[in-house]
Amino acid sequence: MKYEWKKAEKALYLPPKTPVQVDVPEQKFFVLHGRGDPNGEAFGEAVGALYALSYTVKMLPRQGITPEGYFEYGVYPLEAVWDLAEEARGKAGWNKEDFVYDVMIRQPDFVDAALAADVIEMALRKRKNPLLAQVAFRAITDGSCVQMLHVGPYDDEPASFAQMDAFCAENGLERASKLHREIYWNDARKTAPEKLKTVIRYAVKR
Repeated sequence: MKYEWKKAEKALYLPPKTPVQVDVPEQKFFVLHGRGDPNGEAFGEAVGALYALSYTVKMLPRQGITPEGYFEYGVYPLEAVWDLAEEARGKAGWNKEDFVYDVMIRQPDFVDAALAADVIEMALRKRKNPLLAQVAFRAITDGSCVQMLHVGPYDDEPASFAQMDAFCAENGLERASKLHREIYWNDARKTAPEKLKTVIRYAVKR
Protein backbone atom coordinates (compact mmCIF):
# COMPACT_ATOMS: atom_id res chain seq x y z
CA MET A 1 0.00 0.00 0.00
CA LYS A 2 1.12 3.57 -0.70
CA TYR A 3 2.56 5.31 2.34
CA GLU A 4 0.38 8.33 3.10
CA TRP A 5 2.66 10.55 5.16
CA LYS A 6 -0.05 13.24 5.31
CA LYS A 7 -2.05 10.85 7.47
CA ALA A 8 0.71 8.84 9.16
CA GLU A 9 2.68 11.95 10.17
CA LYS A 10 -0.16 14.43 10.53
CA ALA A 11 1.27 15.84 13.79
CA LEU A 12 4.39 16.99 11.90
CA TYR A 13 2.79 18.28 8.73
CA LEU A 14 -0.70 19.52 9.56
CA PRO A 15 -0.68 21.18 12.98
CA PRO A 16 -3.55 23.40 14.16
CA LYS A 17 -3.68 27.15 13.57
CA THR A 18 -2.58 27.64 17.17
CA PRO A 19 0.84 26.76 18.64
CA VAL A 20 1.63 23.22 19.82
CA GLN A 21 4.76 21.49 21.03
CA VAL A 22 6.06 18.54 19.00
CA ASP A 23 9.12 16.28 18.97
CA VAL A 24 10.60 15.95 15.49
CA PRO A 25 12.74 12.82 14.91
CA GLU A 26 15.68 12.42 12.57
CA GLN A 27 14.72 12.89 8.93
CA LYS A 28 16.71 12.64 5.69
CA PHE A 29 16.82 15.45 3.15
CA PHE A 30 18.25 16.63 -0.12
CA VAL A 31 19.48 20.14 0.80
CA LEU A 32 20.74 23.23 -1.00
CA HIS A 33 22.26 26.21 0.78
CA GLY A 34 21.70 29.72 -0.53
CA ARG A 35 21.32 33.39 0.18
CA GLY A 36 18.98 36.06 -1.11
CA ASP A 37 15.36 36.89 -1.85
CA PRO A 38 13.22 33.72 -2.09
CA ASN A 39 11.32 35.42 -4.91
CA GLY A 40 14.48 35.47 -7.01
CA GLU A 41 15.71 33.20 -9.78
CA ALA A 42 18.34 31.43 -7.64
CA PHE A 43 15.78 30.17 -5.15
CA GLY A 44 13.56 28.92 -7.98
CA GLU A 45 16.47 27.02 -9.53
CA ALA A 46 17.25 25.44 -6.16
CA VAL A 47 13.66 24.28 -5.79
CA GLY A 48 13.75 22.84 -9.30
CA ALA A 49 16.91 20.86 -8.53
CA LEU A 50 15.44 19.41 -5.35
CA TYR A 51 12.23 18.31 -7.04
CA ALA A 52 14.21 16.76 -9.90
CA LEU A 53 16.09 14.59 -7.41
CA SER A 54 13.01 13.76 -5.36
CA TYR A 55 11.06 12.54 -8.38
CA THR A 56 14.09 10.60 -9.63
CA VAL A 57 14.03 8.67 -6.34
CA LYS A 58 10.29 8.06 -6.56
CA MET A 59 10.48 6.82 -10.16
CA LEU A 60 13.49 4.51 -9.72
CA PRO A 61 11.42 1.31 -10.21
CA ARG A 62 10.38 2.62 -13.65
CA GLN A 63 14.08 2.68 -14.50
CA GLY A 64 14.41 -0.94 -13.44
CA ILE A 65 15.97 0.00 -10.11
CA THR A 66 14.19 -1.03 -6.91
CA PRO A 67 16.23 -0.07 -3.82
CA GLU A 68 16.09 -2.37 -0.80
CA GLY A 69 13.13 -1.39 1.34
CA TYR A 70 11.46 0.66 -1.42
CA PHE A 71 7.76 1.44 -0.95
CA GLU A 72 5.21 3.54 -2.79
CA TYR A 73 4.86 7.05 -1.36
CA GLY A 74 4.05 10.63 -2.22
CA VAL A 75 6.87 13.15 -2.58
CA TYR A 76 7.27 15.18 0.59
CA PRO A 77 6.66 18.97 0.58
CA LEU A 78 9.25 21.66 0.11
CA GLU A 79 10.83 22.97 3.33
CA ALA A 80 13.36 25.65 4.22
CA VAL A 81 15.31 26.68 7.30
CA TRP A 82 15.76 30.45 7.45
CA ASP A 83 18.35 32.73 9.01
CA LEU A 84 19.82 36.20 8.48
CA ALA A 85 23.31 36.86 7.21
CA GLU A 86 25.72 37.60 10.03
CA GLU A 87 26.23 41.22 9.01
CA ALA A 88 22.46 41.86 8.93
CA ARG A 89 21.69 40.61 12.44
CA GLY A 90 20.61 43.38 14.76
CA LYS A 91 20.43 45.81 11.84
CA ALA A 92 17.14 47.65 11.41
CA GLY A 93 17.48 48.06 7.67
CA TRP A 94 17.87 44.43 6.54
CA ASN A 95 15.86 43.14 3.59
CA LYS A 96 15.12 39.84 1.86
CA GLU A 97 18.50 39.87 0.12
CA ASP A 98 19.96 39.27 3.59
CA PHE A 99 18.12 35.95 4.01
CA VAL A 100 20.26 32.82 4.32
CA TYR A 101 18.49 29.52 3.76
CA ASP A 102 18.77 25.78 3.51
CA VAL A 103 15.98 24.70 1.17
CA MET A 104 15.21 20.99 1.22
CA ILE A 105 12.87 18.09 0.47
CA ARG A 106 12.62 15.11 2.81
CA GLN A 107 13.35 11.63 1.47
CA PRO A 108 11.87 8.29 2.57
CA ASP A 109 13.77 6.12 5.03
CA PHE A 110 15.05 3.67 2.40
CA VAL A 111 17.26 6.40 0.89
CA ASP A 112 20.82 6.29 2.24
CA ALA A 113 23.95 8.25 1.35
CA ALA A 114 25.02 5.81 -1.37
CA LEU A 115 21.64 5.82 -3.08
CA ALA A 116 21.45 9.63 -2.80
CA ALA A 117 24.82 9.94 -4.54
CA ASP A 118 23.67 7.62 -7.34
CA VAL A 119 20.47 9.63 -7.81
CA ILE A 120 22.40 12.90 -8.05
CA GLU A 121 24.63 11.36 -10.73
CA MET A 122 21.57 10.13 -12.64
CA ALA A 123 19.98 13.57 -12.52
CA LEU A 124 23.19 15.29 -13.64
CA ARG A 125 23.28 13.12 -16.75
CA LYS A 126 19.71 14.10 -17.72
CA ARG A 127 19.38 17.73 -16.61
CA LYS A 128 21.38 20.92 -17.04
CA ASN A 129 20.65 22.54 -13.66
CA PRO A 130 24.16 23.31 -12.29
CA LEU A 131 22.85 23.32 -8.73
CA LEU A 132 22.39 19.55 -8.83
CA ALA A 133 26.12 19.13 -8.21
CA GLN A 134 25.84 21.27 -5.06
CA VAL A 135 23.05 19.28 -3.40
CA ALA A 136 23.90 17.69 -0.06
CA PHE A 137 22.22 14.68 1.53
CA ARG A 138 21.73 15.15 5.27
CA ALA A 139 20.08 13.58 8.29
CA ILE A 140 18.56 16.36 10.41
CA THR A 141 16.90 16.15 13.83
CA ASP A 142 14.85 19.17 14.88
CA GLY A 143 13.99 17.65 18.27
CA SER A 144 11.68 19.52 20.64
CA CYS A 145 9.87 22.30 18.74
CA VAL A 146 6.90 24.61 18.79
CA GLN A 147 4.93 24.88 15.55
CA MET A 148 1.64 26.02 14.07
CA LEU A 149 -0.11 26.33 10.72
CA HIS A 150 0.13 29.83 9.31
CA VAL A 151 -2.58 30.67 6.78
CA GLY A 152 -2.01 33.72 4.61
CA PRO A 153 0.87 35.70 3.08
CA TYR A 154 4.42 34.98 4.15
CA ASP A 155 4.83 38.63 5.11
CA ASP A 156 2.15 38.14 7.79
CA GLU A 157 4.11 35.40 9.57
CA PRO A 158 5.33 37.71 12.39
CA ALA A 159 1.82 37.59 13.90
CA SER A 160 2.00 33.79 14.06
CA PHE A 161 5.50 33.90 15.52
CA ALA A 162 4.16 36.23 18.21
CA GLN A 163 1.57 33.57 19.11
CA MET A 164 4.31 30.95 19.30
CA ASP A 165 6.48 33.18 21.49
CA ALA A 166 3.52 33.73 23.84
CA PHE A 167 2.89 29.98 23.97
CA CYS A 168 6.54 29.43 24.93
CA ALA A 169 6.36 32.04 27.69
CA GLU A 170 3.24 30.40 29.12
CA ASN A 171 4.79 26.92 29.08
CA GLY A 172 8.29 27.59 30.39
CA LEU A 173 9.97 27.29 26.98
CA GLU A 174 12.33 29.47 25.00
CA ARG A 175 13.71 29.38 21.48
CA ALA A 176 16.86 27.31 21.12
CA SER A 177 18.13 29.49 18.25
CA LYS A 178 17.08 32.25 15.85
CA LEU A 179 16.60 29.71 13.06
CA HIS A 180 13.13 28.64 12.02
CA ARG A 181 11.73 26.07 9.62
CA GLU A 182 8.91 26.54 7.12
CA ILE A 183 7.04 23.70 5.37
CA TYR A 184 5.11 24.77 2.28
CA TRP A 185 1.76 23.22 1.46
CA ASN A 186 1.21 25.38 -1.62
CA ASP A 187 3.09 26.62 -4.65
CA ALA A 188 3.23 30.37 -4.07
CA ARG A 189 3.34 30.95 -7.85
CA LYS A 190 -0.10 29.36 -8.26
CA THR A 191 -1.86 30.18 -4.97
CA ALA A 192 -3.48 33.41 -3.84
CA PRO A 193 -1.50 34.88 -0.92
CA GLU A 194 -4.46 34.69 1.47
CA LYS A 195 -4.79 30.94 0.80
CA LEU A 196 -1.16 29.97 1.39
CA LYS A 197 -0.65 27.33 4.10
CA THR A 198 2.74 27.14 5.80
CA VAL A 199 3.87 25.15 8.80
CA ILE A 200 6.21 27.37 10.82
CA ARG A 201 8.40 25.75 13.44
CA TYR A 202 11.33 26.51 15.69
CA ALA A 203 13.34 24.46 18.18
CA VAL A 204 12.79 25.11 21.90
CA LYS A 205 14.36 24.30 25.25
CA ARG A 206 13.31 24.58 28.89
